Amino acid sequence: MAAEHRTALTVGVVGVALSAVGLAVSIYLTIAHYGTAKVLACPESGLVNCTKVTTSSYSTQFGVPLAVIGIGFFVVMLLMQLRWADDSRIVRLGRVGFATIGAGMALWLIWVELFRLDAICLYCTAVHGLAIALFVVTAIGTALTAPLPALDDE
Repeated sequence: MAAEHRTALTVGVVGVALSAVGLAVSIYLTIAHYGTAKVLACPESGLVNCTKVTTSSYSTQFGVPLAVIGIGFFVVMLLMQLRWADDSRIVRLGRVGFATIGAGMALWLIWVELFRLDAICLYCTAVHGLAIALFVVTAIGTALTAPLPALDDE
């Protein structure tokens, strides 16, 4: 039981840390979106071109900047990584489902950057990597800490 508790605690701490860093980068990208792209300390030529990525038509969905969507994603994931979330089967499944959506979105955006825009943003790539890492930690952590089904003594 102590090992399971230690695993849950470790997974929770790592999940919270990944979510917090993702939230911070998403806030920075949101500030850059509403302020000026010059805020981004990123080259503007060649493959690495944050301005090209963050001002492209792909940088918003339904009029909402992806950075704002990122803030929402990481806030929800941060809350779902907290210790209280482990007590609810629905929250545990929701956490994995939400992390899966985040990783899927990150993979799609990486594809867009590489094959549609021919440019990558270092900050966006950091967010994508954090979303994928969060999925891995969440999926493995949830599987490792899942309550075992009760065995009936017949």
